[in-house]
Amino acid sequence: MSQLRVPAVYMRGGTSRAIMFRSHDLPADRTAWAAIFLAALGSPDPSGRQLDGLGGGITSLSKAAVVGPSTRADADVDYTFVQVAVKEPLVQYKANCGNISAAVGPFAVDEGLVVVTGGDATVRIHNTNTGKIIVAKFPIADGKAAVDGDFVLQGVAGSGAPIQLSFLDPGGAVTGKLLPTGKVRDRVKVPGVGFVDMSLVDAANPVAFVAARDLGLYATETPDQLSHPELLKTYEEIRVAAAVHMGIADETEARTKTKNVPFIGLVAAPVLAQTLGGKTLKPDEMHITVRMISSGVPHKATPLTAAMCLAVAVRTPGTIPHQYARAADGDILIAHPSGILPVAANVQNGVAESAVVYRTARRLMEGAVLVPKSRLG
Repeated sequence: MSQLRVPAVYMRGGTSRAIMFRSHDLPADRTAWAAIFLAALGSPDPSGRQLDGLGGGITSLSKAAVVGPSTRADADVDYTFVQVAVKEPLVQYKANCGNISAAVGPFAVDEGLVVVTGGDATVRIHNTNTGKIIVAKFPIADGKAAVDGDFVLQGVAGSGAPIQLSFLDPGGAVTGKLLPTGKVRDRVKVPGVGFVDMSLVDAANPVAFVAARDLGLYATETPDQLSHPELLKTYEEIRVAAAVHMGIADETEARTKTKNVPFIGLVAAPVLAQTLGGKTLKPDEMHITVRMISSGVPHKATPLTAAMCLAVAVRTPGTIPHQYARAADGDILIAHPSGILPVAANVQNGVAESAVVYRTARRLMEGAVLVPKSRLG
């Protein structure tokens, strides 16, 4: 069987992995992209293993990114994030991924899309999913993005060179508004669940924040404990209702095509908890506790854009996260299943001006992905 060779790089960005493509290596007709991404990652796979591709069987490992020359004067490159469903033939462009955003600057430099001199790089990235600008700053070694460093990212073994990501004007990334309904809290009717109090916030990505205790939870549970079938059904009903309420999609589209947003954030006040690695987190080490549901699956860390949205929500008086968070003067320390994530969020007079986080990234493999031509239609 003949196969199409598409130049690509396989990278880790933060706590996710993605196949990275240069835009000129893909068809000019974007409708042809989906078949390539599905075949490259091994979707759809009813078994959920993506054995016939490079995906890892979970949403954080079933991603792609397309990077090319910028279409905006205020950016160096354009970057399109692609979320590929594992079990369904579904390719989604509705939102961004903060972790994969960390890989974009190093990829752009190493591919020669951005020319740098000296020991540090600053790359302005235009995320086409959200229309927002991300500024990546990272060290350079021998003309390439540095890999070695002493920055430890919880959830990733070892250490690496730090990448500072500044998400500028993150509010309204998908809906156009920081508070899509104009309210800091909404009481939303959820089929099969009843009325649920939510804070619907859109910063970097849209998130529906719910007090964990309202669902009989503590926000200290492991992802496995949160994966009971009845709970998974509850999360999905909340997500669909929130998507409709935020104006992201109608009910049919939310259930069939737009299944990766909004995230669900189950929040609680700082509390003693165990990480997946067995470390004990103390209440005075954190400002808020959260368990995130991403694409219907309890996350082992917290999606980076969702963490930024949480930090912005903490800085927004009247929201559920603001109610449960311990006061924070500097970075907001977010406790999640893999540890503590610091996020700096600047909110002034109800406007989210920026959110800043640190990640690491590494190029894992380079060459070409092979796609059976029979799957290209």
